[in-house]
Amino acid sequence: MPETAAVVRAFRPNFLILAPLCAGLGVALAWRQGVAPAILDTLLALIGALLAHAAVNLFNEYEDFVSGLDMITRRTPFSGGSGALPEAPSAARGVLMAAISTLGLVVAIGIYFLWQRGLPMLVLGVAGVLLVLTYTRWITRSPLLCLLAPGMGFGPVMVLGTLVALGASLDASAITASVISLLLVSELLLINQIPDAEADREVGRRHLVITRGKPAAARLVAAMLLGSFALIGMGALAQWLPAWSALALIPLPAALWISRKLPSVLEQPECLNPILGTNVAVLLSTLALLVTGISL
Repeated sequence: MPETAAVVRAFRPNFLILAPLCAGLGVALAWRQGVAPAILDTLLALIGALLAHAAVNLFNEYEDFVSGLDMITRRTPFSGGSGALPEAPSAARGVLMAAISTLGLVVAIGIYFLWQRGLPMLVLGVAGVLLVLTYTRWITRSPLLCLLAPGMGFGPVMVLGTLVALGASLDASAITASVISLLLVSELLLINQIPDAEADREVGRRHLVITRGKPAAARLVAAMLLGSFALIGMGALAQWLPAWSALALIPLPAALWISRKLPSVLEQPECLNPILGTNVAVLLSTLALLVTGISL
């Protein structure tokens, strides 16, 4: 039973809502184009996104345990992994098997959509699988790739992949929504790397918090976070996005607070945690409101 519980924790279920929101953007965009996808296709696209996110989490949990990172990380509720394997080391093989099985299901769903949609689905699908397999072990060694890869996975790959899977076409709305997701998700991973920086350095990771320092990372967090809101506003004004997309600007005051407060608490874990929590809430609410605005 402890091993089973550890495997379940390694899925990081509390954070899996992000994938359905990003895939939900693709669904909303497809409906806005006048495409009425089959219920089965819509469910498979959403399930595939959820499983892809779960696979990333599982591989990350396993690799962080094997590398020893789990043993030296000071966890927060928003970073540092679940801590499941240090508490139940015998579950490591189960987590790896769950990761492989979950990714296998993602590939099976991808093959179905490849049969339905052809080459565009192959390009996006292969990109997604490569990101899942290479993120923890290799991508985290490159500062620029480590910054962009999470956003690419949840933005262009997931949003546009869902759109293509449902038989819709790429347009200005789709590109804009995918870039907004890219900025928000990459910003989320960057800010969550701040408390993990020293532990990550010890196992050979080289993300921007390590190579450029925490103050520079905080400035980039602000630029990406506020840039995503600027793009929402520009998209609504330029009619790349429907006017109701401006609903996604509601969390902007909280984003401004994060951007102003973050530089002053970089070395104060007890003050940093509320900012990390607020940042998660801003990201999820912004994406949910954007899905709503596109759907209205």
